[in-house]
Amino acid sequence: MSSYDRIARVYDPWSASVVEDVPFYVEEAVRSGGPVLELGVGTGRIAIPVAAAGIEVVGVDLSAGMLEVAREAAALAGLGIDLRQGDLRDPPVEGTFPLVLCPFRSLLHMETDADRRLALRAAASRLTTGHGRFVFDVFAPGADDIAETHGRWLEREPGIWERADWDEDTRTLILRVRSPDGDAEMSLAWLSVPEWRELLESEGFVVEALYGWFDRSPWRGGEDSVWVCRRASS
Repeated sequence: MSSYDRIARVYDPWSASVVEDVPFYVEEAVRSGGPVLELGVGTGRIAIPVAAAGIEVVGVDLSAGMLEVAREAAALAGLGIDLRQGDLRDPPVEGTFPLVLCPFRSLLHMETDADRRLALRAAASRLTTGHGRFVFDVFAPGADDIAETHGRWLEREPGIWERADWDEDTRTLILRVRSPDGDAEMSLAWLSVPEWRELLESEGFVVEALYGWFDRSPWRGGEDSVWVCRRASS
């Protein structure tokens, strides 16, 4: 059972203000021509707009509850999305895709180098040779962010509270979400941008672009990083 099952019905209200990445990922999907594989598809926050733009989507998520919400939302929108339950380290998907996405910091759920490498290898193995692209975003918290949020319950959206407990020594975050409709605790781990680059390159990726935000501005040392990668030529 995934921790997200406990907040599947709360997830969309909780993340309601997170919209800045949607046009970016839709643009990447349209540019690829599809089909698109999304790892960590969740409730379809990205997949549904991508499908609405006419691009075929296969979405994988570990949480049955989140996938149930995604299926309902896709049906309400009149869209057909191939949603499958599975681990992003070994997604139940055959074939290759011109675009593999892993939005909304989902790779941070991979807490060890071994798990990160498995996830990267899974993405690489499902990329179309030559022009296939792997696109994802992650973050590394700044000192101000940690100081402002550590150990405090903050109302993220009306009636939905979250608490971040940061461990700078282990570079892990315990994130707790609480509402009248459910509560959950999630663990995430972050890396620096140089560490991500080294890891990607060691797994056979070439970094084509590194953005600091979804407006495609270059990364200049901020908390967020958005990566566009391809497999290195063999």
